[in-house]
Amino acid sequence: MNTSGYIKFITIPKITWLSAVLLLTCLPGQLKAQKPNILWIITDDHRADALECYNRATTGKSESYLGYVSSPHTDQLASEGTLFTNAFCNSPMCTPSRASMQSGRYPFRSGHYKFKSHQKADHVRPTVSQTLRENGYGTAVFGKTGWGIKGEGGDKAFYDHTIQFGRDLLRQGFGGIYTSGGKYEFPDGIFEVVYSDETVIYPNGESVSYRKQQRDGEIPEKDQLLKAKVEKEFDILRAYTRPNQGLILGGVNPQTTNKTLDGRVVEEFKNYLSNQDRGFKTLAGKKAQGANSNKPLMVNIGFTWPHTPVLPPKEFRDKFKKKKYHIPEFSTKQLSNFPPQLVTLYNECKADQLTDQEKLQAIRDYYAFCAYGDALIGQSVDAFKDYCKKNKQEYLIIFTVGDHGWHLGEQGIMAKFGPWKQSIHDAAIVVSSDKKLFPAGNVNHDIIEFVDFSPTMLAAAGINIKHQEYNYLDGYDLAKVLENPEKNKREYAIGEVNVVCGHRAYMRSENFAFSMRTRDRWDFASADNVNKDIQWALTCDRPKADMALYDLRVDPLEKVNLANHKDYIVLADWFRKKLGNIVLGDGRVEVDWAKPNSYAVSNFAGGADDKRLDIPEELVPVIQ
Repeated sequence: MNTSGYIKFITIPKITWLSAVLLLTCLPGQLKAQKPNILWIITDDHRADALECYNRATTGKSESYLGYVSSPHTDQLASEGTLFTNAFCNSPMCTPSRASMQSGRYPFRSGHYKFKSHQKADHVRPTVSQTLRENGYGTAVFGKTGWGIKGEGGDKAFYDHTIQFGRDLLRQGFGGIYTSGGKYEFPDGIFEVVYSDETVIYPNGESVSYRKQQRDGEIPEKDQLLKAKVEKEFDILRAYTRPNQGLILGGVNPQTTNKTLDGRVVEEFKNYLSNQDRGFKTLAGKKAQGANSNKPLMVNIGFTWPHTPVLPPKEFRDKFKKKKYHIPEFSTKQLSNFPPQLVTLYNECKADQLTDQEKLQAIRDYYAFCAYGDALIGQSVDAFKDYCKKNKQEYLIIFTVGDHGWHLGEQGIMAKFGPWKQSIHDAAIVVSSDKKLFPAGNVNHDIIEFVDFSPTMLAAAGINIKHQEYNYLDGYDLAKVLENPEKNKREYAIGEVNVVCGHRAYMRSENFAFSMRTRDRWDFASADNVNKDIQWALTCDRPKADMALYDLRVDPLEKVNLANHKDYIVLADWFRKKLGNIVLGDGRVEVDWAKPNSYAVSNFAGGADDKRLDIPEELVPVIQ
């Protein structure tokens, strides 16, 4: 008998036989793609032009149009993957923007336009971290969370391991200068400071606290003296308008480079990775468990820089303090064509009473803070890669450049909240150990949106986001955007916010920037008014819609509102209908978040969000 090709079992040692059985048992799982570890970095109030790589990709110069910037570590990261230069946030305010990223849903489809929401309402869907955890991931978040979603079980509802910058760091004596308490009210839905206190933590661990802002009466003299001493000691520059009065626009950090708040965030992240599969103690002495190397890992780092207080460490500030910068020009002529709603925004955030030297300080310190943050990104990425290499695991890194942007004098403000470029136009970098997904050194100029980050992570984890279970996702898998750009192409980005000046939605395309008032109220939604008079913005007298239209072909800095110009008025009305139908009539949700399940859905224009503009050619003015 020819026995060639047969296994002679009697000659195989016991250990070899066991190995063969294990191999056959594991084979089905091995045929599946390995789930990558995911690192998701989000910065706060971060302008894309603080990155040299972004500037080179968009203008051919390393510096921003204002002047010098430095970002060697981010540039290195971008060289390893794909830089998306046209990434738009879906709300120019921290909480609704972060909620849109975590949920993969537009604010008008989640009902989260402002500060707080919860997961009790029927229309709410899980966050990306919750879905990844259900699919076998270990999850952790460090630094700023700020998505304003209340889950059952507190922190554990969203991530297995949580280090919050306030509770776990600042209040434990780690950090620099921060708002340490206060009382706030919301008359008619408008944010108002009754009083707020500030604390300074010195390098030796000592701290001082004082009243920094008070609506009624005089601040006690002892607090005034302490505040003045701190301001002189750390060269503090503050905003002067309410409710932003007292926000720190510039200064030097009390802490040394590695001991700032964000330096401590990175330290906590490194400790979590280096203590994999064992217990350890956080900086505040809290018992914790390190990363589980037997699971794929998803980590979200939420940096607080360059959000106020803008306080770069001395080492970085010194590199910028003699740099020359262009100070953005702004005139009352420009203000005269703001619609009333944006005049309100300007009045709350204006910077015209700052001297040129103060404006220059704000710009220098902002970019210096970004340069410091770039070094922290380098540390974080290196630690993450080392962890992946040690455990022989694939990886995906997403760097969301700002939860939104920040004005450094453009439109006359030092803030965000607006529909303009500096508030909503950011960038993103995506790097994968699989270079076929996100090629190294690639630059993509297609319009993407912040709702894309959730589906990108879910798809990378092997989840079929085309399944109807995930129909709620408004974003695209960015790997598919690169693989098939025509099929996954957007011709506009959209968003909405309801802070400072009330509900306002915006639409951005390659050539035009449009925004409008969407609701005629500023207050929070209540059970008796959710989606009430939902078509108001489409049917009200034209001036009440507070439209703004900028022709980016000739006005990239958005200085001239053309919504009422004779050559553009019909085009503005076209945008009013297009945007209004999408955000008001294509699945709009308004929620009374004070109740567990009180909301309404508007679908009078279902399907309006088709990602295409198709502006009638005759409506577009010809540029001479």
